[in-house]
Amino acid sequence: MKRISPGGAVVRGLAAGAVATGAMTGYQLLVARLRGLDGESKPKTWKDAPAPAQVGKRILTGVFEKQVGLDRANLLTNAMHWAYGIGWGGLFGVLQGTAHGRRLPAGGAFGGSVWALSYAQLVPMGIYEPPWKYPPEELALDLSYHLVYGLAAALAFGALAGD
Repeated sequence: MKRISPGGAVVRGLAAGAVATGAMTGYQLLVARLRGLDGESKPKTWKDAPAPAQVGKRILTGVFEKQVGLDRANLLTNAMHWAYGIGWGGLFGVLQGTAHGRRLPAGGAFGGSVWALSYAQLVPMGIYEPPWKYPPEELALDLSYHLVYGLAAALAFGALAGD
């Protein structure tokens, strides 16, 4: 692996995060279609909204003191999903730019870590239940989304770093 500057690692990581978020999103949409689900259904309450929308609403109302209507839940879901995925990509870039580890195993471990951290963040917020309250199949599917994310980030970072 070629040496890259810390700034270059962050920029490549952010770009890799965008690619990885696209891969994860595509996989989530494919799974939803195979399960016969409509990925763009409108929630009836904020509690029914996807987790990214709930987090986005809390940021907008709590930090920026802006009210947001439920009609914006899908937009907020997408904005938060992409911002979160791209942001994590920046961290992946820093880690890969300094550790120089084997990229695919690191990507898988990174994706698994992001998955675990989502529970560490969202359970205390009351958005997710503790993992042991979900069926194992649901946890495995959610983990698979994040593994796709991590592996795609690793591949994209490698391509962007010229490896």
